[in-house]
Amino acid sequence: MILNLQSAQVATRSDDAESQLVFADGFLVAVLVRLSEQHGADAGKWFLEAGFGPIDPINPPVFANLAVAQVWILQQLANDD
Repeated sequence: MILNLQSAQVATRSDDAESQLVFADGFLVAVLVRLSEQHGADAGKWFLEAGFGPIDPINPPVFANLAVAQVWILQQLANDD
């Protein structure tokens, strides 16, 4: 399975606008948002703003970086098979 990321700006009603749309084999599976300075120690980390299909946890995670987020997304997709 191949993940592709596409930069986008998301209207989150906060300073968290920088985001990545995550596609798996051409399907949108997640929207990751980079946390702004208003999040203190989590600033610069990535939050799962939205997930689709198997990428829809009750408590959306925060990731240290995009690489960690991609590994987690791939694991969720693999568990769905």
